[in-house]
Amino acid sequence: MTLTLTVSDEVRTLAPGFTHLAVEAHGLVNGPSTEASSALLDDAMRRLAERLNGRAPHEDPHIAAWREAYTAFGSKPSRTRNSAEALAKRALTGAGLPRINLLVDLYNAISVAHLVPVGGEDLDRVRGAMRLVRATGGEPFATVTGGEDAVEHPDAGEVVWRDDEGVTCRRWNWRQGVRTRLTEESVNAVFLLESMAPMTLGELDAAGAELAESLEKLSPGARITVRPPAPHRA
Repeated sequence: MTLTLTVSDEVRTLAPGFTHLAVEAHGLVNGPSTEASSALLDDAMRRLAERLNGRAPHEDPHIAAWREAYTAFGSKPSRTRNSAEALAKRALTGAGLPRINLLVDLYNAISVAHLVPVGGEDLDRVRGAMRLVRATGGEPFATVTGGEDAVEHPDAGEVVWRDDEGVTCRRWNWRQGVRTRLTEESVNAVFLLESMAPMTLGELDAAGAELAESLEKLSPGARITVRPPAPHRA
């Protein structure tokens, strides 16, 4: 069954330049990070450094647009950075990029190389359709605090991804919940690549195609579908 993804009118009004591309994959192979996945992350850091050419991540026009969107729904972008900026900042400070598992390493490498937020969700743990909405503040968000399982709630008006059971990612693409995250046992997944104008649809397509190609190399025989992005609203 193909996952349904929707973006609410409230979010589209908030950020008319937003669009997303989805890569849905079935029959994947995951496991611990390897030298190959580590090499992809190292190459992504090299490509990031070339792209920024000495600038800070927030000086890139695409990341600047994300900061404007975060500010629009009441979040402080210097404190709660979108996932692409957070990874880029970590890559440039010498800490390097985390090695999580094969699938997470792949999509983190795409995120850093293209400076675009990318997230991955375990389709077998998603309940119903996924939709991008402005939260009421009462939705549950499963997370971990101090090493213990915990349930938080988003701020009212916060932009979140959610399904029928609760929030899957807070503050658009800032923090993913533990319920749907990709683990070494995950075999079916959807990857969301999210962009703001001035990133072009062609640039977003290129990032999605590279992710799909990497997934095919990792999991020969997997069924992979790329859903192209919708045009930006005028």
